[in-house]
Amino acid sequence: MFPSSCDTFVALPPSTVGQRIVFGKNSDRPCDEVQEVVYFPAADHGAGEMVECTYVKVEQAPHTYAVVLSRPAWLWGAEMGANEHQVCIGNEAVWGREDASDEEALLGMDLVRLGLERVDTAQKAVDVIVELLEKYGQGGNCMEDQSIFTYNNSFLISDRTEAWVLETSGKHWAAERVEEGCRNISNQYSITTRIDREHPEMREYAKSQGWWDGKAQFNFAAVYSYMNTARIDASGSRYCEGRKLMEKSKGHITAETMMEILRDKESGINMEGMFMSMGSMVSVVPRDPFPAWSALLHRNPGPREVNDPVKKKPRFQSKPDRKHPLFLKHEVVAAIIETTKERGSKITQNMRQLEKEKMADMEKYLTSGIADSTLIVHLFSDTIEEELKVYSKS
Repeated sequence: MFPSSCDTFVALPPSTVGQRIVFGKNSDRPCDEVQEVVYFPAADHGAGEMVECTYVKVEQAPHTYAVVLSRPAWLWGAEMGANEHQVCIGNEAVWGREDASDEEALLGMDLVRLGLERVDTAQKAVDVIVELLEKYGQGGNCMEDQSIFTYNNSFLISDRTEAWVLETSGKHWAAERVEEGCRNISNQYSITTRIDREHPEMREYAKSQGWWDGKAQFNFAAVYSYMNTARIDASGSRYCEGRKLMEKSKGHITAETMMEILRDKESGINMEGMFMSMGSMVSVVPRDPFPAWSALLHRNPGPREVNDPVKKKPRFQSKPDRKHPLFLKHEVVAAIIETTKERGSKITQNMRQLEKEKMADMEKYLTSGIADSTLIVHLFSDTIEEELKVYSKS
């Protein structure tokens, strides 16, 4: 049994309120793994410079864009994020007929960050990810643990005008363009017969493996997945439940709608257990060009050891404590909410009120623009300070 984790969503006009794209993802990871929100500014890099990802080094781009990432604290890449050009990317673990490699290469999470740092459109992100996939491959342990946990990856990528679904199996891949409506991905292949771009050898490889006879209509999910399309569309799957939740709100999807979908426990999208939702992201991107942000966001990485066991071979011989102060405070509050009904309810109520106020602030920025950039310079860190005050008052 593979852990079933993560759900990623995008809604485009006319499914959304106004001319906006709404992107959302839950990052479902091991329940004891620290996930942090970090900001890296734009930067220029010298010729021949290399960048060290989680396990391997790749050629650095001449220029990298500013990014906000949500990532497991032990690795270089990210589960999800956005860049200064309003490109958003989230990835999913997928398994199929092609075994995921345990040989160290690029993690899917490395590809998320590399894509965000190097592109200004969703389609260019597809180009960058498949180019890196072809050159370096994907593989390696996806957990900070001596036990091996590997998977292939699918990606949902959006910008101001469109979205792309990119699903991979080893170095082979298929991509589907989304120009309107809703789309979601989960832990299974979802591209069927509509394929807008593909690896040039994808069909021939499937034929050579006996997965496709070369005569039937080519269906990527049916050919490369263990499960057939009937299973994919089964009413009990998170993929199908997520699609239903989006369809239910079609035409009036907002950031608040996306948050409610990500919080849905009955569908399993808000996951609990050994694998649980450790981070969530919602982005609202206007179709009209929006000024590129250059805010100095609060960076809150966990503690790093000089000789991090992730970087030493054999890997993961020890596991450092990566819990930063904010994570520790959240742990305490989560325990209170879980065990103390009255106080927990008050904390949740106050947090929802703070969220409502901050959403109103963001709506003002989206509709009226930002006359004074200093108002958003510390927006993230100021919100964290207010969050901590809510905890202490409750």
